[in-house]
Amino acid sequence: MPPDADPQPDPAPSSTPRPARPTPEPFRYAKAAELTRPEPTPEFLESAAALGVEFEPGELDRLATFLALLLETNTRTNLTAIKDPADAWTRHILDSLTLLPMLADLPDGARVIDIGSGGGLPAIPLAIVSPHLRFTLLEATGKKCDFLRHAIAELELANADVLQARAEAAGQDRGDRQPDGSRLHATREAFDAATARAVGPLAVIAELTIPLVKPGGLVILVKGQRADEELEEAKQALHLLGAAHAGTVDTPTGRVVVLEKLRVTPPDLPETGRRTQTGPARHAQARRSRPARQAPQARTLPPLRAPDDRIHRSTRLDFPPYRRTGPKPGSPRGTRPTPA
Repeated sequence: MPPDADPQPDPAPSSTPRPARPTPEPFRYAKAAELTRPEPTPEFLESAAALGVEFEPGELDRLATFLALLLETNTRTNLTAIKDPADAWTRHILDSLTLLPMLADLPDGARVIDIGSGGGLPAIPLAIVSPHLRFTLLEATGKKCDFLRHAIAELELANADVLQARAEAAGQDRGDRQPDGSRLHATREAFDAATARAVGPLAVIAELTIPLVKPGGLVILVKGQRADEELEEAKQALHLLGAAHAGTVDTPTGRVVVLEKLRVTPPDLPETGRRTQTGPARHAQARRSRPARQAPQARTLPPLRAPDDRIHRSTRLDFPPYRRTGPKPGSPRGTRPTPA
C-alpha cells in the first residue's frame, strides 16, 4: 500500500451465529429384558457344586442377567477385560462365590462392604446368593457407580446399595454425632466384613479396608500367587492397623487371604493423599527396600491380643464348606448358608 493511501477499515464482524455444539446423548443402559442371558457352563456348575453351593430357584437366572448387563455395558465403557461369556462364568461368578465359606458365619443382617467394586464383583453375585446379608458397594468413579445402581435396580436387589467415595475418605468418616452420643451414617468401623478384589498390593488394601471393619470383623482379599510374598511385606502394616493374618485359602480360581481385626484402628489411619506413600503402605515399601542385614527399626506397640472369651481365628482356619441345609422359618428366601 502506498504511504499516502488511506487505511482500509477493519471488516465488520460477521452476524452469522456460530453453530451450537451438538448435545451428547445421555448414556443409556440396556434393560435386562432386552438382553440374551448367557447360559452357565457345565464347568461352572461342576465347580460350584464342588464348593458346596446349592442355588435357590431363580438365582442362576439372576446371575446370568447380571453377566448380560455387565458384558453389554462393557462394550461401551471399560468395566472388565473379560468379554467371553463362558470365561466370565468362571473368572467372575465362580471367583466371587469362592468367598462364601468365609462369610458363612456372619449373622442375619450383617453388613459387608466391597472396596473398589468396579463392575460389581464380587459384591453383586454374593448379594444374589446371600439375601440375609447387606452389601455396600464402595466405588469412586461416577460412571461405574451409575452402572452398579442400574444393575441393582434391574436385579431388584433389596440387600445392596452403592456408596460413591474414596476408600480413604470412607475410612475416616465417623458420621454425624447425635444427642445421645451415637453417630449416624458412619462408615468407619461400621461393617462386619470387607471384601476386595484386584485393587492393589496387600499393604495398601489393608490400609483401605481394615479401618472400615469393626474389631473382630474379617477382611477377605482375593489375591494371586504372590499372596505369601505380599503378606511378608505387609507384616508391619498389619501390626500398625491392629490386624492379624487369619490364614490363606486356596480356591479353584486363586487364593483368598483372610485378615482379622483385633483392635480399634489408630485414629490417624487411613491417611489421605497418595495411597502408595501413606501410613502402613509406606512402612511396607520401606520393608521391601531395606538391606537384608539392617535391623528393623524399633517401635513400641501394644501387643495384639484376641479377646479371652473366644478362640483366635488363626488357630481354626478350617472354614467349613458352603452348604444350605433345611428351610429357615420366617426367611423370605427359605434358607441361608450354614456351616457344615
